[in-house]
Amino acid sequence: MRQIILDTETTGIDPAEGHRVIEIGCVEMMERQLTGRNYHVYINPEREVEAEAITIHGITNEFLVDKPKFAEVADEFFEFIKGAELVIHNAAFDVGFMDAEFARIKPVRKTADYCGVVDTLAIARAKHPGQKNNLDALCKRYGVDNSNRELHGALLDAEILAEVYLLLTGGQTALSLDAGSENGGTNGGIRRLNSSRPALPVVEATEAEREAHRAFMAAMEKKAGETLWSKLEA
Repeated sequence: MRQIILDTETTGIDPAEGHRVIEIGCVEMMERQLTGRNYHVYINPEREVEAEAITIHGITNEFLVDKPKFAEVADEFFEFIKGAELVIHNAAFDVGFMDAEFARIKPVRKTADYCGVVDTLAIARAKHPGQKNNLDALCKRYGVDNSNRELHGALLDAEILAEVYLLLTGGQTALSLDAGSENGGTNGGIRRLNSSRPALPVVEATEAEREAHRAFMAAMEKKAGETLWSKLEA
C-alpha cells in the first residue's frame, strides 16, 4: 500500500474565512517503509498571514512573496498524492484546506475522490482516551525525537508523524529486509550471518541428564496423565 504522510501550514484556521495554504510537506511510505521520496513546497497565499499563525510556524509574509501560487503547483502536488492513502494528524483541518484550494482552480478536485484518508488524531484518541494527543504529546509518549521542532513546519512534522504513526499502529520504524545492503548485509538494525561461517556445534545431553528428564516426565504423567512428549517419543 502506498501512503503519504502529509501536513500543511496555513495563514489562519478557517478556509471558509478565506485562509490559505502556505506550506505542504509530504513523505512517501510503501508497505510501511519510508521510500525517501518527499514533496515539499512553500506557497504564496495571495493574502496576509495572521500574526497568531506566524507565532506557530514562523513563516512570514515577506518570506512568501516570491513563492509560487497554489495554482502553479496544484498539478504536481495532486499527482504526488493521487491514489495514495493520506495519513494526517487532525485530517479534517488539512483536507478542508486542500479542498478549498482545489476548488479555486480547474478542474475542481476533492481529496476524498482520489485518496483515502487516515486521521492519526482519531486513532490516538481511541487508543489513549482522556490524554493529550497532539503531535508533541505523542512524540513524548512513544519516544520519538522532536527536539528540532521549535516551530511547526510541514515537512518536519510529516517526517515526525510518519514515525509516530508506525508506533501508534504497532509497526516498525527502522526495519528493512533488503538483503542487498552494504556492510556485510547489515541494514536497518538487522545483521545477517555470513553463509561461510563455521557450523554450530551440536551438544547432546549426557546419560545423567536423560535419566533426570525421564524421571521428571514420569512424575508429570503420574499427576496429569500421558503427555504429548511421551506420545512423540513413542
